[in-house]
Amino acid sequence: MNDVPHLERASQSGTVAVRPLAPSEEGAWEAFVDSARDATFFHRLAWRRAVERGLGHPCPYLAAWRGPRLVGVLPLCHVKSKLFGNALLSAGFAVYGGIVAEDQAVARALADEAARMGRALGVDYIELRQMTRGAAGWQPKPDLYVTFSRALSPSADANLKAIPRKKRADLRKALDDKRLRVEVNGAFEVFYRIYSESLRNLGTPVLPKSFYRAILAECGQAAELSCVHGPDGPVAALMTFYFKDRTMPYYGGATPAARPLHAYDLLYWRAMERAVAKNAPIFDFGRSKRGTGSYDYKTYWGFEPEPLHYECQLVAQQEMPEINPLNPKYRLMIATWQRLPLAVANAIGPWVARQLG
Repeated sequence: MNDVPHLERASQSGTVAVRPLAPSEEGAWEAFVDSARDATFFHRLAWRRAVERGLGHPCPYLAAWRGPRLVGVLPLCHVKSKLFGNALLSAGFAVYGGIVAEDQAVARALADEAARMGRALGVDYIELRQMTRGAAGWQPKPDLYVTFSRALSPSADANLKAIPRKKRADLRKALDDKRLRVEVNGAFEVFYRIYSESLRNLGTPVLPKSFYRAILAECGQAAELSCVHGPDGPVAALMTFYFKDRTMPYYGGATPAARPLHAYDLLYWRAMERAVAKNAPIFDFGRSKRGTGSYDYKTYWGFEPEPLHYECQLVAQQEMPEINPLNPKYRLMIATWQRLPLAVANAIGPWVARQLG
């Protein structure tokens, strides 16, 4: 891929050359991501392989070089959808991503090359899902998404006391319920059944089973399944990611039977305990949209919302994309989806979800 035309830009620190990542350069990419402060789990090449293998979307990852030294990365995913348009996303099917660069000159070179690539592909827009402000200097998306994270204490008692009183009382009920147990690294089919049912109940299509399997295969010990078993069987399940000092409970779901058992609370509490044990104490509760139940749930745990700084460059379309459940145009679709039999939702959901990005 190194024969593809690429951008070169002069800066006071030396010429920056941006080009698609070559297979021989993957070790340098991984080393950069491991050492870069702003890199996330979704900058890892394992995520690229999982998306390409499990969803079939091409992921043209851009690398910026000063001579032989890698100085910036931008993971991209090209999602061309009949339902939701044509876009370059960073990172695809992830809540974080975007540019990680040594300095602003490198960030600008990566942004410019992404824009050139987007125009060449004829996309509607390019979206960078960044945790920090202004890496590309593009148009910010509306302040809709936030994330929640905080550092856990080595002390379980201190972590328990950090939870607001009402939620702490709910958690104590689950901890005292001898009928509940948490299984780690259990059956994949149990996770998928619970998670897909939970998404259907929310009116959201589930991604293909092959994608979740690909994540586990590509990420190894950095991805973990856990499940809460109640008196009548499994009721809540979670896929958690680990990256550096960060624990990310990412794909979580529960059946209606989980609510009176407070099984969701137990699921996350045990994940917090494992985060401390694995020396990954930054507990990243993940992205939520303002005004949703997910947002409220995380605040009940005492986590404070932090804005996410998503940026877009419009290419073929004129308006900022609003592909999210709060958009009124999707309300009928969501309500219809909630009424589908689970077997039907799971049969057609992957075809829809893989177009969302």
